[in-house]
Amino acid sequence: MKRLKINKNYLLLKNWWETIDLTNYEKSFFNREIISFNQQLFRLKEKKIRIGAYGKSGVGKSSVLNSLLKKDIFKTDIINGTTRAIQAEEWNIKGPTLNGVELLDSPGFDFCDIKFPDKVYSSINNSDIILFIVSGDLNRNELEEISSFIKDGKKIIVTLNKIDVFNKIELQEIIESIKFKLPKDLKIPIIINHENNLKNYMTKMINQYGEIFLTLNSLQSADKLFLQIKEQRLKRRQKLAQSTIGKFSTIKASTVALNPFILFDIAGSFALDTALISELSKIYGLNLKGESTRKIFKNISINNLFLGATQVGVNTSFNLVRKVILLTAPFTNGLSLLPYGPIAIIQAAIAIHSTKILGKLAAKEIFKRSKVSFIEPYLMIQNINFNEPEIFKHINIYLTKRNLNNNFVSFLP
Repeated sequence: MKRLKINKNYLLLKNWWETIDLTNYEKSFFNREIISFNQQLFRLKEKKIRIGAYGKSGVGKSSVLNSLLKKDIFKTDIINGTTRAIQAEEWNIKGPTLNGVELLDSPGFDFCDIKFPDKVYSSINNSDIILFIVSGDLNRNELEEISSFIKDGKKIIVTLNKIDVFNKIELQEIIESIKFKLPKDLKIPIIINHENNLKNYMTKMINQYGEIFLTLNSLQSADKLFLQIKEQRLKRRQKLAQSTIGKFSTIKASTVALNPFILFDIAGSFALDTALISELSKIYGLNLKGESTRKIFKNISINNLFLGATQVGVNTSFNLVRKVILLTAPFTNGLSLLPYGPIAIIQAAIAIHSTKILGKLAAKEIFKRSKVSFIEPYLMIQNINFNEPEIFKHINIYLTKRNLNNNFVSFLP
């Protein structure tokens, strides 16, 4: 039954990815992220989980992985910084639903001589489970790194290594201190790397929850890529939308300032506003028909008192004044025409301001409607049933942070 679930999730993600129509620019811009996601998708298909070892220099990350393998595969030395780049090795254990495990070794995050530190962090962050290796109590830098992983919804296992330098009392004090520093609402396991403690714990956890962590990390990987693509597209659309709003503001200002007829002025403004909404809907990928654009315009005007006043009341008042000025001109030898210019300028300024407000509100409304058409990977995460509270807690942190930081309102015009 579980095997069917992992196959189903793979097909869902594969089909989702095939529906994403990327431009050549986006393919080039997100090349590294796309490769990373495709690697994760391939691991999901092959049912191979990835476990990354991370920590500062000298804590024994390589030796911990060697203890799991029961082989000296990863290079170790008495000098800190032996590992200079990400290294991978297969751990030959299989679970009921998994076909293999990949172990990743990494340089110490505090090691200066690393060519691409961001790439190292990214590789570990893309792991399904992270072994955070420590050789004593947690310091501030280690806590910051753990906090970053937690915010990304990663499953972390703190592994206490090099315990032979501590007696039992000291060891217990260190464990209690680490527990105190870690978040109280998350039960992050602290496993001592002694004899087969870590291997037994990891084997049991992979057998029980390996499929869930592999699936969740695959969905998160898809969601992060989706958000990056969406953000980049919205930034480009923001510029185009601002340009379009500016163009319509100029046209309306010219029309309002030069036209002396009230009804034609109002009808023309309404037509321009409707056309603006139609253009914005195309920019944001939501093709609205005439009736829909008029409905949005009506809703915006009703809900925004300023817009309603400026579009109808203020323009009507100024047009009446201008009409009186024109009618009285023959009787005042043209003196009454003197205020005509300033009034037209004020009207044009109001038209520009109201059009910009309308454009911003319309873009926000259109963006909300267009979101309905997206099939977002995080919705798949929300639909997964979590029987284990701890799994739900750590993934819920990611979902909460995601929803707080990615409403994209700042990328609207």
